[in-house]
Amino acid sequence: MDQHRPPRWRIALVRELAGPAFPAENLRTSTDVFEAFRFLEHRDREEFWLAALDGKNRLIGTHQVSVGSLNASLVHPREVLKPLILASAAACILVHVHPSGDPNPSAEDVAITERLVQVCELLGVHVLDHVIVGAGRYFSFADEGRLNALPRDRC
Repeated sequence: MDQHRPPRWRIALVRELAGPAFPAENLRTSTDVFEAFRFLEHRDREEFWLAALDGKNRLIGTHQVSVGSLNASLVHPREVLKPLILASAAACILVHVHPSGDPNPSAEDVAITERLVQVCELLGVHVLDHVIVGAGRYFSFADEGRLNALPRDRC
């Protein structure tokens, strides 16, 4: 009788030493988030990032989830959740850039925010905000009251 030996996996979180500098203090407001991620504002493609936070909402790491095209970025909840789980994050802040400079959310932005809030809440990771970076300005779902208004009854 032949035996099948499936591969054994080892999952690891790898700390990268190089990368953008972030403030030592916590990201307490959407303005703090905008200033920390302002390095994105002149990118020529959409990029989606996340900030992982501990139980006291202290920044424990950042992760570039995806790089897209001029007006779209493919974001799947699996790719957002993986680094959050590996970092043992209690909360997160979602961030992405609109290369057009206009930070107002598209229908797709609203839909992915809703989906990410739902799946993160299932795993006990609170989405504190989704900040869209534009040219010299930003949009915050939390500031606009649109984060708490998202339906969570489908969780």
